[in-house]
Order: sequence, then C-alpha cells, then structure tokens
Amino acid sequence: MSGFRYSLNSSTIKPQPILKKIAIAAEAGYEAIELWHMDIDAHLEAGGSLADIRKAVDDAGLAVPTTIHIHGWFQPAGEEHQQAMDEARRKLEQAAAVGAPYAVAGPPHGVCDRELGAKHYHELLELGREFGVIPAMEYLGFVQEFKTIEDAIDIINRCDHPDACIVIDPFHCYVGGGPIESIGKLKAEQIAVSHFNDAPADPPPSTQHDPDRVMPGDGAIDLKLYCDKLREIGYDGFLSLELFREDLWQQDPLEVAKIGLEKMRAAAEA
Repeated sequence: MSGFRYSLNSSTIKPQPILKKIAIAAEAGYEAIELWHMDIDAHLEAGGSLADIRKAVDDAGLAVPTTIHIHGWFQPAGEEHQQAMDEARRKLEQAAAVGAPYAVAGPPHGVCDRELGAKHYHELLELGREFGVIPAMEYLGFVQEFKTIEDAIDIINRCDHPDACIVIDPFHCYVGGGPIESIGKLKAEQIAVSHFNDAPADPPPSTQHDPDRVMPGDGAIDLKLYCDKLREIGYDGFLSLELFREDLWQQDPLEVAKIGLEKMRAAAEA
C-alpha cells in the first residue's frame, strides 16, 4: 500500500455542478474532494447554501482537504491589497463552512516583491486563524517567478509564521524546472496537499500549461520518485487528482473519476 489517501480535485470533472461532483467523488471511491470557490459561488447564486454543500460532503463521507483558490493577496498594496484581503476573508469563511482545513493561496504571475509577499502571507495566515483555515502557498510552474518548491519555501521562511505551508504538484515541478528531490527540504506538516497528475514529454516542459496535464502514469514525470520522496519525509496525506482537460470534461464524469483513481493508485503504489 502507498500510505497515501486519495482525493479528487473537482477541476478534473469541471462541467458538473458542485453537488454532483461530490456525489461522483464518493461513488468513484475517493476519500476526499477539493472544492473550487467558483463552484461554491455558482451554487450560492443559484439559490443554494453553504449548508447544502457541507451536508452533501458529510453525507458522502468525504473530507475536503482544501478549497481553491485565493488570489491577488501577494503583491498589491494600499486599497487594492485591502480589497484582496476582503475577498480572502470571504473565501476563508466559505472554506470553514464546508469543512476545509486549508485554502490554496495562488502566487503572482509576474515580477514581484518577495519581502512584501512574505509580509502579506503572514497577514493572510493570521486572517486564516480567525476561521480555523490555513492558507497554503502554491507555486505554479508556468508563472514568472514562483514556479518551484524552492520559491515557495523561500516565502514560507521569510513570512516567519508557524502555520506556513505549501501545496505541491508533480506537474509544476516538471514544468517549472524544479527538482522533485526538493521535497526533501520540507517537513510533512508543511505540505497541505499534494496535487497529482502527469505531463507529456512533448511539447517542451517550459511551454506547457494546465490543459497539457495527463493522467498519472500516462506521461514523462517520474512519479515513483515523487512518491518515494513524499514517503521519505513521512507525508501520508492526500494525493489529489488535478486535471484541466477539455477532452475529459466531455466524457462520462464518473468513468473519468474512476479511471483517475485507478491510475493514481497504480502510480503511487508501484
């Protein structure tokens, strides 16, 4: 056995409404589902409630490792920063209501001030404590600066906060050029969740974006090494299948979810 737990990132079956996504994750055999705030907002706008979502999750016996995502918090100052923090507050409140211990905090896409970003991350973590939800710093392989595990570690070190942690992802390691071995620089408790996926050998990694992701085991990433490094630091949390593929969104979502779980297990338990 792998020692990991398996989650479905709801982006993998994106077109479905949130309550159906929850039902599919449970039926397919996952232990958890990551929920996107855009789906939560769509449910609320259609007349639903956060209580509906929490009940669906609880009735299905699922955990919610994270909600996704908080953005705009890193770089701006002044009124723009305050607006970003107000939006972060709204999303953290949602995360708490649906039972998520973490919320994914996305990085800036361009050149940025790391000292300012670290200060703002500390502020965001303090805000999270009001709701019992920890914002987890995410790196993205296709952005300008925060594209590796080392970049994320730099911010959690600079921010000097005991709750600081990150989201890791083999796709972003591959695309961003950061070595998988950098997982060894983390403690298990510094990882909120591991997204899980693969990437094709072609086109070149540095040109790939979210839609290029493939099912675990169908690409060029050394997922055995990735999982071995997680085990070495004692990580036994969630691997969460995160894909953004139009072709999969057109297929039977339950079948996609089931195949994804099979492929995750095969890769993680190899």
